[in-house]
Amino acid sequence: MNRQHAQPLTVRIPEACRINGIGRSKLYELIKAGEIGIIKVGTITLVPVESLRRYLGIDVGESTS
Repeated sequence: MNRQHAQPLTVRIPEACRINGIGRSKLYELIKAGEIGIIKVGTITLVPVESLRRYLGIDVGESTS
């Protein structure tokens, strides 16, 4: 297994905004609309990277070398 290029499975809200280039309010709108999924772990909100990629139209199976 090549761990050198391991990608995170989830990111927190600020990182999700940075990755997508959108603001916090817009991200919460997309979450509320069901366009981007979240996972709650206690009080922490995690955004699956796969959900961000799917929203942006990036094939989840694509290589990100």
